[in-house]
Amino acid sequence: MSFVFPKFERSEVNRAGRVLASQDPTPAERRWAGDVLANWRASHAYPLNTFQATLRFRLRKTDTSAIVAQRLKRAPSVVFKLRRFPTMNLVQMQDIGGLRTVVGSISKVRKLEANYRDNSFKHVLLNSKDYISSPKSDGYRSVHLVYRYVNRSARRYEGLLLELQIRTKLQHAWATAVEAMGTFLGEALKAGQGPAAWRDFFATASAAIAHVEATSPVPGFEGRSKEDILDLLAQAETDMRVLEKLNTFAIAAPKITAVKGVGSYHLIVLDSATRTVSLTPFALGDLERATVEYSKIEDRTQHGEPIEAVLVSAGRVEALRRAYPNYFLDTQSFVGEIRRLFAERDLSGPRRSRH
Repeated sequence: MSFVFPKFERSEVNRAGRVLASQDPTPAERRWAGDVLANWRASHAYPLNTFQATLRFRLRKTDTSAIVAQRLKRAPSVVFKLRRFPTMNLVQMQDIGGLRTVVGSISKVRKLEANYRDNSFKHVLLNSKDYISSPKSDGYRSVHLVYRYVNRSARRYEGLLLELQIRTKLQHAWATAVEAMGTFLGEALKAGQGPAAWRDFFATASAAIAHVEATSPVPGFEGRSKEDILDLLAQAETDMRVLEKLNTFAIAAPKITAVKGVGSYHLIVLDSATRTVSLTPFALGDLERATVEYSKIEDRTQHGEPIEAVLVSAGRVEALRRAYPNYFLDTQSFVGEIRRLFAERDLSGPRRSRH
């Protein structure tokens, strides 16, 4: 097995972060900072692998059908976050290495969360956010646990920060629909950017799903009944034809370049212009080559090409598609749930006019 070690001092990593966040670095500075970021990001793969093994073990008693996936944060997302939070140092960024599990219900989220909080765990829990009990105003809902990696037998990785996200299938369907729509709008909806009408639609959809899951209301929807929220959602759908557009985007990807076999890592490239997806697997020992190819694609993105890339690990291709459906333009879970809610609403009897 071949993993990448951090080879830069943390002061250099932070300096690279400042260069990347600046508006006018020289080409030489940008190249150097990009190399530092690529190494820093890749070095999170080893601790992520150990965390994934632990997560899969704990899921045996929680949800054997849960989806598990890990990813290294995309360089544009790293830069955007550094600019959004100018006082943040790159080494303090908690989600360079991200691990996610999608379970079947709220009760399973809570059971797994309790398992992590109550059992002895050598890694240090630095921070936690319960966005299910306290949803974000945009409708985002999930549980985040941030750890500092501790491993006396692999000291070069000690101190790296990793984020574990635990969410339900409905929360995951909502989040991937937001990201897929943001891709086609060319706006970072999940970061609070883009047209207010789209952001309002997804906040309302999340509020409806929160009712379904009997959890805390999304801010701005406190005291609103499920029926009232569905009325708002239906009106927005009529005005914007959201479900039709999401369906169109999914159907518009007729050709997915798939490769046979199983890779430890997968480089996914989404071309928004042609609405096609390519997938390249890399063996565990080829992580360094994978990160080089990843950086090349990101460089093309920075030069204006309508493509996006992500380097992920999620087992077989089928599991990868389930774990990251937004990159395959697969929004059917979200579309199906909203249509189910509308059908339920229509069966409940006549409602007041939405006009």
